[in-house]
Amino acid sequence: MDSLTREPVELREGRRVRRWPMLLLCLLVVAAIGAAIWFWPGGNGAGSGRNRPASAPIPVLAAPAATRDMPIFLDGLGTVQAFYTVTVKPMVDGPLISVNFTEGQEVKKGAVLAQIDPRTYQAALDQAVAKKAQDEALLANARADYVRYQKLVANNYTSAQQADTAKSQVAQYEAQVRQDQAQIESAQTNLSYTTITSPIDGRTGIRQVDPGNIVHASDTTGIVVITQLQPISVVFTLPQQALPAVAKALQSGQPKALAYNQAANGAATTLLDTGTLTVLDNQVDTTTGTIKLKATFPNPNHTLWPGGFVRVQLQVDTARNAVVVPPAAVQRGPRGPYVFVIDGDTVKRQAITTGYEDEHASIVTSGLKGGESLVIDGASRLSDNSKVTVVPPTGAAQAPGPDQVSPPGTRRSRGAGNPG
Repeated sequence: MDSLTREPVELREGRRVRRWPMLLLCLLVVAAIGAAIWFWPGGNGAGSGRNRPASAPIPVLAAPAATRDMPIFLDGLGTVQAFYTVTVKPMVDGPLISVNFTEGQEVKKGAVLAQIDPRTYQAALDQAVAKKAQDEALLANARADYVRYQKLVANNYTSAQQADTAKSQVAQYEAQVRQDQAQIESAQTNLSYTTITSPIDGRTGIRQVDPGNIVHASDTTGIVVITQLQPISVVFTLPQQALPAVAKALQSGQPKALAYNQAANGAATTLLDTGTLTVLDNQVDTTTGTIKLKATFPNPNHTLWPGGFVRVQLQVDTARNAVVVPPAAVQRGPRGPYVFVIDGDTVKRQAITTGYEDEHASIVTSGLKGGESLVIDGASRLSDNSKVTVVPPTGAAQAPGPDQVSPPGTRRSRGAGNPG
């Protein structure tokens, strides 16, 4: 009897143990369904749409479509290059007795950078000067002899041959004096090379030779490298498809170029300097299908540095009286782009076509007029003729002003889209 009464109790305990996981699973499913229902309408924050009647207006952010001139830019990746780069090398051999600059110093053209021992070259100059003086004395004597021989020949006291010899002697000494003058100029040039000066305005780099070393004209390293940073150049590339737009912009003048810093993640955020396009290369790189361009920047604050990578924005055109909207207002559908136009307390779904776009503004080429109010946030919950209420924006969501220029990123130019 004990065993018969004990067995049903054990079975009941086993069933109770197996029932708990199923019950817990059911509770989790119910909680998930409740959370989905609770958070499903939230477009601008969790639970923002709960307990709202179906006829209640939907809160949205709005911005007007502006009519203004909008600059058209092309983006490229460039490398900063010094406007001039000079490696200062010795022109003569000798001991380097002094270095008159500090590393990283701004120097002017003609500033003394270093001094080579000049004594050997000064002695060579003195010797050439003395040799010229000696030959000039001989030339004066030869000219006097020639004058005397001419008188003797006239009176038949000597032969014409002796007079001709005296004349030849004068010509020889005249040539010798001219040679001496050339030797003096050569010695003066070599002596001037012992004083090494800066050939350009610029900034010195790291010193390559210390005072006390023997330098030679054949040295390859030089003494220092000087780079001109004001102005400075940026060489960048664009796809060859941009060639017609760039060529057209060059015919109208020097297009404006903007240089932005290149962040580690590839984004460009800070405007470094504003310059102009100066050179369009005369051929397309057939291996990459790109064209090379050079822009010049004044670089007053030394924000551009040789060897650095920058993003370059090149203005190739300006869209006059364009209808410009914030990119957030443009929605994409299977039939093309569209916007929600606010008409009183309702919205109308309006198909548009877009042209040039960047991350701060989009040009609408058709389907929209300037001044119309557009939905820029909350469009995911809207349909045609939905009731809306415009709420004040918490941040700057408006389209940029005429002079606002955005950092280059995914800047693009779209063709006309199909009506949505």
